[in-house]
Amino acid sequence: MGDPELMEFDEVVRRRRMVRSYDPDRPLPPEIVDKIVRHGLRAPSAGFSQGWGFLVLTDQKDRDRYWSSTTENATSDWHGDWLTRMRNAPAIVVCLSNKSVYLDRYAQSDKGWTDRDEGHWPVPYWDIDTGFAALLMHLTAVDEGLGSCFFGIPVETQQDFKDAFGVPAEFTPIGTLTIGYRAADKRSPSLKRGHRPVDEVVHHGRWATAD
Repeated sequence: MGDPELMEFDEVVRRRRMVRSYDPDRPLPPEIVDKIVRHGLRAPSAGFSQGWGFLVLTDQKDRDRYWSSTTENATSDWHGDWLTRMRNAPAIVVCLSNKSVYLDRYAQSDKGWTDRDEGHWPVPYWDIDTGFAALLMHLTAVDEGLGSCFFGIPVETQQDFKDAFGVPAEFTPIGTLTIGYRAADKRSPSLKRGHRPVDEVVHHGRWATAD
């Protein structure tokens, strides 16, 4: 029997949204942070390469360093009310991918490639797999009754971030999760666009009728 306080999966999916406002007076229990991160490690990865890394920031000084390193030299788009609200999140998880792990893994004998040529890869699975892990963490936060938001680090501050936290050169930050107890939030204006109709994005059998 599961925990009766936990949501059914379809409810988790329905409730999932990007939350940008957090209660600054409610820290996250360490065991919940650990559970969220460990669920991320259950994500699939090509060749079971697991070419990812996660920087977990819960101490105030570390979170302050994150925000200063990623925003001080950013464009004006990275300042404003939304960022002020995001800074209240008691936990930050930066998700990073490591391409070299995948290139090494698929040059091994059981995978059939004899070199580390990136051209073998139709898409960057190192980034996709790390994104899968981020989504599992995001959904776990929802399941725990928390708010969470996934967003990128500005291109112009990525090196500042890596320098600030001693991130090895081979790791690339694909995005960051803020996690915490929700506060009164503001809906993104982008939501006014609404969901695209299912029949515009889902195609059964073939994409279009042949001429």
